[in-house]
Order: sequence, then C-alpha cells, then structure tokens
Amino acid sequence: MIAAGDTMPMLKGVKVVDLTSVVFGPYCTHILADLGAEVVKVETPNGGDAFRWSGKAAATPGMSPAFMTINRGKKSIALDLKKPDDLAAMKALLRDADVFVLNVRGKAVERLGLDYASVKAINPEIVYAHCVGFGQDGPYADLQAYDDVIQAATGTATLLPRVDGNPQARYLPSLIADKVAGLHAAYAVLAALIHKLRTGSGQLVEIPMFEAFTNFMLLEHLGGLTFDPPNAPVGYFRQIDPDRQPFPTADGFISIVAYTDEAWPRVFEILERPEFLDDERFASRKLRAVNLALLYQEMARLTPGFATAELLRRCQDAQIPAQPVRDLADIMDDPHLAATGFFSRQEHPTEGGYFAMAHPVRFGPTLGAQGAMAPRLGDQSDQLKRIIGS
Repeated sequence: MIAAGDTMPMLKGVKVVDLTSVVFGPYCTHILADLGAEVVKVETPNGGDAFRWSGKAAATPGMSPAFMTINRGKKSIALDLKKPDDLAAMKALLRDADVFVLNVRGKAVERLGLDYASVKAINPEIVYAHCVGFGQDGPYADLQAYDDVIQAATGTATLLPRVDGNPQARYLPSLIADKVAGLHAAYAVLAALIHKLRTGSGQLVEIPMFEAFTNFMLLEHLGGLTFDPPNAPVGYFRQIDPDRQPFPTADGFISIVAYTDEAWPRVFEILERPEFLDDERFASRKLRAVNLALLYQEMARLTPGFATAELLRRCQDAQIPAQPVRDLADIMDDPHLAATGFFSRQEHPTEGGYFAMAHPVRFGPTLGAQGAMAPRLGDQSDQLKRIIGS
C-alpha cells in the first residue's frame, strides 16, 4: 500500500514489451512510460523504428526530434525476430511482462508465433494489446493503415472542403488519427490492467485505428445522420462554418469565441459597435442563430481596427474567451507554458541539449519518466539479454 504523500511512479512495477513503430503504438507506450511503466522497445537491428528517421537528428542518425519525444523513458533492444535466438529472447521478455503492445499485422504475428494464443501459452496473465489498422473481423482486416489512409477512409479529408469551398480533398496537417488511436490504446491497456488486478486474468485487447478515429470524428460530425430518418446533413455546423475562423487584427489574428447567445452584446461592445445588434435580423435568439454568419462577418470587418493585444485585454475584461493566433515557431515563448514548466531543457548523453515537454496530465505522485531520455537503437540490448539469459 502506498501512503499518501509517497512519490512512487503510478505504474512502477508494470513491465511493457513494446513491438510497435511510427506513432500509433509508440504514442500508447509513451504514455505508459510517462506514468512510470518499464517499457522495453523491441526494434529491428537494421534501422529500427522507421520514425527514427522522420526528421533531422542533432548528432546520431536515427534520433529524430519526434522520435525522441515519443520514445522517452523507454529501453531499446534490437532483435531480428526471424532469427531463432532473437525470437527466443523476445519470448523470454514476454514471460514476465504485464503488457504486450504490438502493431504487427495478424498474419505476420502468427508466422512469428507471437499471436495471442501463443503468447498466452507463455504468459497466461498477459494483457495483449494489438494495435491494428482495421478491426480483425471485417473485410479490411489485412490492409495496411497509416494516418493519411485513415483520414481518407473516415471522411476527415472532406472537412476542409466543407469550410472553404475548395473541392479538393485534404488531410488535416497533423498525425491526428495516429495519436487519437494511441490514446485509445493507452486507456484500453489501463482498463485491462485494472481488470487483471481484480480478476487475475489477462486478455486480448484489439485497438483498430479506423474504428477508433471514426468514433472520434463522428462524435460531432455524424450530425443529422444520427437520426433515422436523417433530419440534417452530416457535419457539425460550428466546425465547418467558413466564417467561424480567426479574425484579422491590425497586427495579426485573434480567436474570439462568442459561444453563448448572451455573449454577443459584450462582443460588439468590445468592438465599439453595440448598435449593430439593433438590426431586426438579430432581434431574437433564433434570428441571431439563423444569421450567425452575418455576426461573424461583421466581427471580421471590425477587428482589423484594433491591435491584437488590445482586443485580447478587452475580451479578458469582458469574460469573452480569446487567444492570439500564435505561430508554431513562437509557442515556446508562451508565458503560461513558461510559468507551468511545460518545456524543460535537458541534456541527452549523445544528442546534447534538447527541449522536452511535460506530461500534460498532473497527478500527486511523481509520474516516472519525466527527464528520462529516448534510447538509441539497441542501447539496452546487452543489458536486457543478460537479464533474460539470452
């Protein structure tokens, strides 16, 4: 029993064997490592995780910026699972593991003898988390899946055309499907661990990226198709409204959100045009909702008359949610993130100075991997092989 005030990492003692690559699976195990689990990352000797090569390294080839972020706190062992000795080492790692996270497709896993039935025979209590592209009981089961493919398959690539009228399908410029699926995998593993604590039984957990991201995107965007028969088009109108965008200012852009009907008088007071709402088109809540585009368009006409900082001050004084549009390159200068210690400069033993981001969720106890470094390919191979006797 951990006493109140103790700082034992929350998942201390939980051993995770990680046979994943790129973002989906590694994002799941990144969260588990941050929470204090021991994560052993199994990589191929020839190049390792492809995400190692996703950007410019500072010193060692294969230590890209994003790889260092998503794989901090993990140990790396290089194994060629097509070789009997290395496959035996893999199975030795699994014998005392609590969790096995993998994103190898089903048929390849079976050929290696690392399918759930085979691993369960080695370790009956293991939580076997299979990160797959598509649910394994559907016609897409054996297809490959990457973020772009999933954005296309879920209809996400048709959202921007709904906003700006350009009919060309486009991806959202983020590995959003990978990361969302990784979050689903992380909570699924934690739920399975709680079940194991209560019952003593491990289980097979399947996390399909397609289904996870479809669920995520359609929460609001299924829209009128939620009902049978449909009563409106697909798409959440607030998110695909071409006028609900950042507003131009005299020196940049600002986000101002009048989310409630009661906020509109304050917004136009801020913009020094309160009489605009006297127009009969805005005489009631219903009319204001019907003519929402006109309200946004008038805001966009008025905001260039103010500097961003002045509008921000006025919005904050009036309790209207607002933030300046900040360039990605300037995010590390944000005063709130500086005050909360979100970014910290650290020294990697081989890569030199770099900035790490804090885990975004705060707990009482120490998380575990804060400050731990991402491994080079095979950094812990010799150490781990000695431990498992391989």
